[in-house]
Amino acid sequence: MKKVMCFGTFDLLHPGHLNYFEQAKRYGDFLIVVIARDKTKQKQGKMLMLSEKERLKIIQSIKIVDKAVLGSLQDFLHVIIKNEPAVICLGYDHAVTEKDLQRALKERGLSINVMRMKAYKKKIYKSTLIKKKIKEELK
Repeated sequence: MKKVMCFGTFDLLHPGHLNYFEQAKRYGDFLIVVIARDKTKQKQGKMLMLSEKERLKIIQSIKIVDKAVLGSLQDFLHVIIKNEPAVICLGYDHAVTEKDLQRALKERGLSINVMRMKAYKKKIYKSTLIKKKIKEELK
């Protein structure tokens, strides 16, 4: 079985997220989705609509997702080491570069293929844009 892993916040799930999962699943048989922790996002100054437990529950309910887990608060590589994916699929807008992630993995003795997924209608399906539109509608 070839495991594939992807990462994200997945606050306000939308078709762009589902497309990301579909793209990632093409690289293997078993899709593991890692959900960003609330504390991590708060440190980054991100506003969340849903808690990590709510986001985890939603992702776990998606048919294409074989396993959903919360990320680590101490070491983002811990969840990778624990789950042993063959491929890591980064979202088109994920801040880490493929090169930097490859370097960090290699330092831990891990050889994992890192791929960057393509955007899906990014002018429509981007969480920050959707949140902005909701705020405007509530004014």
